[in-house]
Amino acid sequence: MTRLALPVLAPMALLLASAAPAGPPRFGLPVACEPGRTCELQHYVDRDPGPGAKDYRCGLQSYQAHTGVDFRLPDMAAMRRGVAVVAAAPGTVRYIRDGVPDQPPGRATGPQNGCGNGVSIDHGGGWLTVYCHMANGSIAVAPGQAVVAGQRLGRIGITGNSDFPHLHFDVRQGDRVIDPFAPDMAAACPAGRSGPMWTAAAAAKLAYRQGVVLNAGFTDAQPSAEDVEAATVRPFAGAASPWMIFYVRAIGLLPGDEAELELKAPDGAVLATVRRPPLARWRAQDFNLIGKRRPAAGWPKGVYVADYRVWRSGKVAVSRRLQVRL
Repeated sequence: MTRLALPVLAPMALLLASAAPAGPPRFGLPVACEPGRTCELQHYVDRDPGPGAKDYRCGLQSYQAHTGVDFRLPDMAAMRRGVAVVAAAPGTVRYIRDGVPDQPPGRATGPQNGCGNGVSIDHGGGWLTVYCHMANGSIAVAPGQAVVAGQRLGRIGITGNSDFPHLHFDVRQGDRVIDPFAPDMAAACPAGRSGPMWTAAAAAKLAYRQGVVLNAGFTDAQPSAEDVEAATVRPFAGAASPWMIFYVRAIGLLPGDEAELELKAPDGAVLATVRRPPLARWRAQDFNLIGKRRPAAGWPKGVYVADYRVWRSGKVAVSRRLQVRL
């Protein structure tokens, strides 16, 4: 998570003259992943001028003074496989920073290295984009280099003031923070009628969702949320497993949401179920699990079904179903 103003990524001696004046840029996705499938939007720009936090839709998916959009990977395994950060629009690399060490999740180093490894691109007319928390040694461009939209800048990492692998994408006009979803910054919340700065193709992939399943699976040993983030959850071993445990980690749940988990045997009998009390506040992430010990006679053969449902105002707002065959 990034709480800083425009980060200093390199000595001022590397600062280049701005490109010729130009109109507002249009942005493609700054990441080579698919929101809703291989990555998710975790936080938006904070549009609340006071001490609270609101996103551009007046929702709660931001935090105090957050200046950009966070594209989050599901876990460290996805980060290790490599997900490219790409230029959202053509421009000139203005400055870079590399060499900030990668770190374990939950170990944010604080504001002294807020952006971590990053790149800033000048799009002309005072328009800048900043790309933060990139992997150590992954920066693939240099100051003064011209780039085209979609060109690789580096890889998503977990450096600087970051607790999980993600790209923090900042848009600036001069020293002003601009929300690419609603660039009229004079309007707080809801954020006016100004259209997004995304291209049509990018906007189609950036649907606003309140509550998303980030991870779900079966295991035979009780995991923690930290195990899920680190991708160290033990795989379910099938018929020999002493436990059948269903786990889910969701992000962006709302106050009042109730998480329900249910595990059913092949004959439809309920093996385990739980419905959590309503959430008292917005949850950046919420981790739940249920399980059943292996019967003395062993697991009956067939298909086991696990369901996760988030109840909101009497309706299911988020759901995920998984199956495993024994």
